[in-house]
Amino acid sequence: MYAILDIETTGGKYNEEGITEIAIYRFDGHTVVDQFISLINPERPIQAFVVGLTGINNDMLRNAPKFYEVAKRIIEITEGCIIVAHNAQFDYRILSLEFDRLGYPFEQTTLCTVALSQELLPGHDSYSLGKLTKALGIPMTDRHRANGDAMATVKLFKMLLAKDTEKKIIQASVRAFPKKNIDKKLKDIIESTPSVCGVYYMHDGNGTIIYIGKSKNIKKRLTQHFTSDNRKSKRIQDEVIAVTYEETGSELIALLKESEEIKVNTPKFNRALRRRRYNIQLSQFVDEDGYINLKTEKVDNRKRAITTFSNMMSAKAHLDKIVDTYDLCTNKTSLQNGKSNCFNFTIKKCNGACINEEDAVMYNKRVQHFIDKNSYENKSMLIIDRGRDVDERSVILIEDGVFRGIGFYNLNFQLNHLDILKSIITTMEDNRDAQHIIQSYLRTKKVYKTIPLSEIPSS
Repeated sequence: MYAILDIETTGGKYNEEGITEIAIYRFDGHTVVDQFISLINPERPIQAFVVGLTGINNDMLRNAPKFYEVAKRIIEITEGCIIVAHNAQFDYRILSLEFDRLGYPFEQTTLCTVALSQELLPGHDSYSLGKLTKALGIPMTDRHRANGDAMATVKLFKMLLAKDTEKKIIQASVRAFPKKNIDKKLKDIIESTPSVCGVYYMHDGNGTIIYIGKSKNIKKRLTQHFTSDNRKSKRIQDEVIAVTYEETGSELIALLKESEEIKVNTPKFNRALRRRRYNIQLSQFVDEDGYINLKTEKVDNRKRAITTFSNMMSAKAHLDKIVDTYDLCTNKTSLQNGKSNCFNFTIKKCNGACINEEDAVMYNKRVQHFIDKNSYENKSMLIIDRGRDVDERSVILIEDGVFRGIGFYNLNFQLNHLDILKSIITTMEDNRDAQHIIQSYLRTKKVYKTIPLSEIPSS
């Protein structure tokens, strides 16, 4: 749990400042579950330059509550939380200073979104909250007011959690409250987890991730884990003390995140999934008569595959569907080998490529149409799918046939600029597993749409 906050102050000498406004959002890593926003009477004058910056003046605060009147509420909303702020050292110092004046020791773990952004979002000219959120396309209102800055920090932090493929943030969060987590029972973990699509992370007592999984229904999948009596499940049940998760909305995004993060974090119980997910590929070659042939075969990394399959049965079933959809000749595939006409020719579903009656150029156009549709080699495009809530979409970036990564964008801020799009993308490795996941998903399931990258203007 996180308490994401922003504080406005009077300005003045170091450790003599007072709070003029505070906004705190209690954030569970997915949604805001509580909030507290208030002006504060600092009982001291506000510096003139601060009035010009924030618009908060002494008259506005005359009837505002004093800090001691809201202190209890601040303690309640931050209890059991890691304090998160943009330049957390400043906000935490000011908050601790006010509690010190009351004789109350306020001690919390902190996370700074400036430092996290510099690590997870390198290359920006400025890491000030205003300039960084603008560069990332994060909407912001009421700049230099506590509520506006705190809400922008919530949105930035949510993006940083998604960018953190090594899961340093959530592992640190679990370690910060070990007693709370070690007392949890498996039933409590299940009940605290929602029925959403996403990736989940099982942690041991040190906060270390011991298993990563994905599911269209995380609660249901955890129930299966924690009620199974096989050897692996029993070992997981003994060691797990907490489960965190990331909602993705899209199953395709969940598959890609799971694959990437297993490789990055190498959890002890994910050994099987570290291996390749596919064994069969569909390749092409031109025969001596000039026809493009389609062939299913064991994976050969020396060849460029059109697409890949988990097993030969799946590959042959899809190849049979391809032949039927594009009116192809089975003799020009690995489904049938023969020197005479194919079976489809006898039932008038083949135009005679098997006996050279159909022109190779005409035949190859249909084969190439299939290849172009099912391979993203040399293509630059966006794959748009379901987001984490109704006003959001997920996006996968393919550039020159290379998978670049994933991201989320708000529907109120459409994909109008390529540079902003690339800044919100969480970079991922373009390996054969990722290619297989994308191609097999597009082959068997539906996404919202694909958009050629040429349609997205650069600023």
